[in-house]
This record gives sequence, C-alpha cells and structure tokens, in this order.
Amino acid sequence: MVVFRNGAKVVRSFKPDFVLIRQNLRDAGEDHKNLLLSLKFGGVPSINSINAIYNFQDKPWVFAHLMEVQKKMGKENFPLIEQSYFPNHKEMLSAPRYPCVFKIGHAHGGLGKIRVESNADFQDMASVVAVANTYCTTEPYIDAKFDIHIQKIGAMYKCFQRKSISGNWKTNTGSAMLEQTAMTERYKAWVDEVSSLFGGLDICAIEAIVDKNGSEHIIEVNDSALTLMGDSQEDDRRYIAELVAIKMQDNCHVQGVTRPMELTRGSSRQSLSGTMSSRGGSPTEDTSRLIMGETPIPGGSPSQQRRDSQASQSSSISGFSSASGTRRQPDESSQSSQPSAAQQKAPLFGRQTSVTTTNESTPGGGGGGGGDDTEDTMKNLRKTFAGIFGDM
Repeated sequence: MVVFRNGAKVVRSFKPDFVLIRQNLRDAGEDHKNLLLSLKFGGVPSINSINAIYNFQDKPWVFAHLMEVQKKMGKENFPLIEQSYFPNHKEMLSAPRYPCVFKIGHAHGGLGKIRVESNADFQDMASVVAVANTYCTTEPYIDAKFDIHIQKIGAMYKCFQRKSISGNWKTNTGSAMLEQTAMTERYKAWVDEVSSLFGGLDICAIEAIVDKNGSEHIIEVNDSALTLMGDSQEDDRRYIAELVAIKMQDNCHVQGVTRPMELTRGSSRQSLSGTMSSRGGSPTEDTSRLIMGETPIPGGSPSQQRRDSQASQSSSISGFSSASGTRRQPDESSQSSQPSAAQQKAPLFGRQTSVTTTNESTPGGGGGGGGDDTEDTMKNLRKTFAGIFGDM
C-alpha cells in the first residue's frame, strides 16, 4: 500500500483477510498476474476465487471452455459464435469468411479489435500480429441490432439491452441506449451454466449480440470485473457488498481464540449488521469498550477498574488538581483504623508497584500498615510530581 506523505513515498505492507477483485487481471498494457500470485501464495480468499480469475487472463482459454458448454447444452440452447484461433502470424492464411472481426491478443473495452473486409486486409493484419508477437482470433462480423448483457451477482439476475446510437460497429463503445428487460429462463440457463466454470463464479456476465434477423450470438463472458449498468447500479453494489459479507463469515471466522484482541477483531469483522447495530452503538465505541477490558487494573470490580482507568487518564491532563485530591486522603486515613475503598484506590492512582504488595503481605489488612502505605504513597507522589513540575 503506497502512501505519499510530505512528498515522500511510504510503502506499508499488510495481509488482507478477504479481497473483492473488480479489476481485470490483464488488459492492454497492464498485467497484474504477479499480484494475483501473491494473493494465492498467501491463501487469501476472494470474490471471484483466485483460481477463477487466473483462468480469465486469456480470452481464448475462456472461449474454449464456452465451447465445452455448447457441446453439453447444444447449439440451439447455447448459441456461441464461431471463432478461429491463430497461435502466431505464420498460421494466418485467410479467414473463413468476410467481413470478419479481428481480435489481437487479450484486451477489453473494444481495444485490439479491427473489422477486416477482404483477404488483402487480413494479410496486412497478419503483419501487425507478427510485430505484436501474440496470438489472435477471428470471428464473423455480425450487423448487430442490439446486444444483450446478462449478469449474475450471487443469486440476483439482471438483463439489459444496449443499442448503439453513435454509428460505431462496436456496440460497446460510443453512445448507446440502455434498457433493462425481463430475465427469461433461456438467459438464466446460460448464465447458470457459465457460473459453474472454473470452480464456480460468484459474479459473472454474458455478452451476446442479436442480429437483424433476431438470431442470438454469445461472444464472451466477463468475470467479477463486469461493468455495472443502468439506474440500478447502487442495488448491484449492495448485492456485491452482501455477497462479500456472507463469504467473509464463511471464510474469515476466528478459530481457537485465545487473546482478547483477536476476539475484538473477529467481532468487528463479523458484525456487519449484527451485534453492534443491535446494541445501538457505533463500531468504534464497541471496539474501544472491548479494548478497555483487555488491560484490567489490579483490585476492585470491573466497574471500579474502568473508573480507575479514567481517573489515571484525567490525571495526566490536570496534574495539580489530582495532586491536591490525593493529599487529602492521608488526613482522612488518620481518623480511621480500617482502610476504606477510596484509600485502596489511592495506590492505583500513583505508580502501582510495591504499595499493592505491602497491602497483600499484611495479615488481615489491618490499620497498622495503613499509615506506612500512605507515607510510601506520598513519597512516590512527591518524587513523581517533582520530576514533572520541578523540585517542590
């Protein structure tokens, strides 16, 4: 985690308990594979899973799994577009038919996609692939009437129709009209089958094109880095947040808790809408309340311990008033032979060391040792205030 402080670059490292990945692993000029490997190496759970996101770093790899889905469901039930794959420029002789869409390497948002009209243009693009030193795919060009975006977030399904009004043959670029439509059983069957790929996809989306004749063609699948659409984006973000909370409760529960601090972290992490909201207090107040109970002060009940800790905090702010309040206690102790509860708190107010030990070692805690304890306390207080405010 990089932080810029006063113009200086400060790098701090941490281990996350859970990760929500909403960014593409690879794109044009970007490759975050090393970061993904670090999350896998650290055993960090995520949405989508690390294994699934790793499988989405090359579109031909995903398309090959979509062809397996098509074999399982049939071409009529899963109309996947035809696509040809070329590992390098040496194998590129001609496309099956023209016009075709030429896709170079792995990119998103319409990048690296060219419309090729003839074999001469195809050969020109083959020379570009040689310079890029990567693979490419070709698929038939479809004069699209509109495209379909089918998304699945947990158990929530949505379907959108998007029609380009900018005149661009790429329906996902430029200005477009967006309309949310009803989710049909056909579309639901598509996305349900796709969500089972790579060990399960918690968040995924299918992109399809509808031509002038009304025929549907599935062109690609997006993972958790899908683009949220329409006026219901806030609802989609809430669905994602609820899905993350459910997954964190399943994967991030604390086992074998021995330290109170771990209990505090676990309770604050698992109380998204639970204990803290039911108590009516904020998470910060609840956490500070738990941390206050981690370091008990010797002697007294829990309520007295909290009052003693508050008194010790206020003593650092108002030293003179605290000193005068403490000096009254020896006068009061001389009138009673049995030390009271207020006198037992006096050693806690100062430097609690040998004073408490003296009280415990005196049999019965009689009044004979009370005067000596008070004198030791006053000596310690005088030394303390002398070091703070000078010689008194």
